[in-house]
Amino acid sequence: MILTVHELKRLARNAAELMILSAELQSGGVQLELLTGPLTGIYDPHGVGPMLFAVLAVAAQPDRDYIREKTLEGQQAAAARGNYGGQWKVIDDDDVLFARVLRAKGTPMSDIVRKLTIKTGKNAGQHPSVDSLPGTFRQRRLIWSATLGHFPA
Repeated sequence: MILTVHELKRLARNAAELMILSAELQSGGVQLELLTGPLTGIYDPHGVGPMLFAVLAVAAQPDRDYIREKTLEGQQAAAARGNYGGQWKVIDDDDVLFARVLRAKGTPMSDIVRKLTIKTGKNAGQHPSVDSLPGTFRQRRLIWSATLGHFPA
């Protein structure tokens, strides 16, 4: 049996996973075929395959660590500038509370969004979509829970 992979880095997320996979391929007698990259070819689990995995895992892990470190540094630098990523707030906190009150009274979502207006951004002056409300409620619940210790009624 042959396991075919486009490129080696698609096999595992880290060195530990690659080593486990290598052991499983070897114990099952499964060959590995790499379609692209510098090591293109078919590797026998009883030949140089296990050694190849070990060498590549050791070589690949520092590269993954470097990428992770640079990503975290970029996120920290962005946060220092006030950029936190994620989606823009379509509905402000006052409108969320208003929408929650309407929802508690049994008002349908389609009626609620017609009473709300986006105040900033390229869609300012328009009504938010019905799909944006449940996600907004969830996000604000998490934020309020973390800051206030509870979700406001």
